[in-house]
Amino acid sequence: MDIKQSPEGKLLIDIHCHLDHFSFNPDRDAVIERAKEAGVKIILTNGINPETNRISLELSKKYPLVRAAMGIYPIHALQKDIQTGAYPLKPNVFDVDEEIDFIEKNKGNIAAVGECGLDGLDPEHMPEQKTVFEKMIALAEKLKKPLVVHSRRAEQEALDMLASSSLKKVLLHCFSGKKNAVKRGIDAGFCFSLPTNIVRAQNFQWMAEHVPLGQLFCETDAPYLSPFRELNNGRNEPAFVVESYKKIAELKKMEVSEVMNNVWMNWQKMF
Repeated sequence: MDIKQSPEGKLLIDIHCHLDHFSFNPDRDAVIERAKEAGVKIILTNGINPETNRISLELSKKYPLVRAAMGIYPIHALQKDIQTGAYPLKPNVFDVDEEIDFIEKNKGNIAAVGECGLDGLDPEHMPEQKTVFEKMIALAEKLKKPLVVHSRRAEQEALDMLASSSLKKVLLHCFSGKKNAVKRGIDAGFCFSLPTNIVRAQNFQWMAEHVPLGQLFCETDAPYLSPFRELNNGRNEPAFVVESYKKIAELKKMEVSEVMNNVWMNWQKMF
């Protein structure tokens, strides 16, 4: 594999990743440089709490190709990841309304609101999750920004809440709902971002075939969901987003350049 020589790497977008993640601390500059060499023009790094929102904002100021999204991820679900060491951060205790005020004050420095949403792995706190998600939906409406949605094992609930809003610019990140939920998202005009593990994940391959190209983006969710399990202990990075483009092109029986150009147009329409 030689990312540098990828001929289709001209206008690539990694619409969802987490460049703040500690696994990038040793070589973040090199990661960004490899993305540039691969033809990645835009990386949208997503904050998930006050700590990561601020890092995302700083990264967008440091690297010209990086854009920031700031959001509030399901609070207790993230706290579990912090406690287990899956996402080493400070304790996830903060005032939600104060963080929303911070995001609003920085509206000119962000491309989207998110990552936010619902997580069915934490059913105990679902009422609280919905309250916070309602506030994030309202914020996106107020700021007129796209909303990046996390909906793991709570896809229908997330769609229900979105349906009651006025939002049209919605990005369903790594959406894993059933076929009827995917159709519901398509009919609502929402966009879907397909991660690089599409190379082996049949649900994402089905979505690539059935979701209109005008509603698709490509993402890495780096450092997660790598298409190359054998590299860097499975750490994903934005340069690998080309693998999503390739797989979508294969499944839709199109040229990679055609997929690339259409996704670029989707960015222009949505952001």
